[in-house]
Amino acid sequence: MLEVGMKAPAFELPDQNGTVHTLEEHKGKKVILYFYPKDNTPGCTKQACGFRELYPQFIEKDAIVIGVSKDSVTSHKKFEEKYNLPFTLLSDTELSCIQAYDVWQEKNMYGKKTMGVVRTTYLIDEKGVIIKAFGKVKAESNPVQILSEI
Repeated sequence: MLEVGMKAPAFELPDQNGTVHTLEEHKGKKVILYFYPKDNTPGCTKQACGFRELYPQFIEKDAIVIGVSKDSVTSHKKFEEKYNLPFTLLSDTELSCIQAYDVWQEKNMYGKKTMGVVRTTYLIDEKGVIIKAFGKVKAESNPVQILSEI
């Protein structure tokens, strides 16, 4: 996991509509950058819907929410539409951003070791510096946890 105080790594990734986004374009706002394993799975859906429910409060605090997974643009679009998600979902099929943020790690699934995204959330300040880092977060409580940190 990346350390608090570090400059957040730059990224350039397509969202659920195919529009490319960079971290640089969000300078001047707080960025909640959350990494999750997979669209339409129980934990990831709870986390995304939690961010959806609190989204107006994040906007009031001049913060934007961005979810990142290795799912495709098409998968993200279906996930967004199914749950009416008002925020950006970035597709990182090449794992460039996921690896830059050190969330691609060995996981133990039912006694079998596999590589995957460890659910992690970073709070990045207006200048692009990581001010909070939360590893192995609980999907359901993460959105409330982040809101209380802003």
